[in-house]
Amino acid sequence: MKMKKLFWTALGCLGVVLGAVGAALPMLPAFPFLLLAAFSFGKSSERLYRWFTGTKLYRKNLESYLQGKGMTPAAKLRVMITVTLLMSVGFLLMYLRGLFLPCLILAGIWVFHLLYFALVVKTFRPETEPG
Repeated sequence: MKMKKLFWTALGCLGVVLGAVGAALPMLPAFPFLLLAAFSFGKSSERLYRWFTGTKLYRKNLESYLQGKGMTPAAKLRVMITVTLLMSVGFLLMYLRGLFLPCLILAGIWVFHLLYFALVVKTFRPETEPG
């Protein structure tokens, strides 16, 4: 049982580090790594989970989404741009090798991703919050 807790704690710490880097660098999205950290800390330690949910990093990037309010327009745009850039590298490499069917599949995944974030994920605008 101790190894399982250690695994989740280490994964949570990795998520925090990558999320913090992603919050500072436009090329790396913070959101999925912070989500990983929240999940991992929730599995490993109540104390670490409480600490993480009290950080500015969590409140700025993840809190509104986990509360069901959605993501800020800037966060949604960052995720869509990052995924587009990263997928375009894979697309280009496959295209140059003549792998056209995988290119079509990747293009379909990319379109689904954009539509999902644009139309399904709620947009949260903090300035319109009452209070």
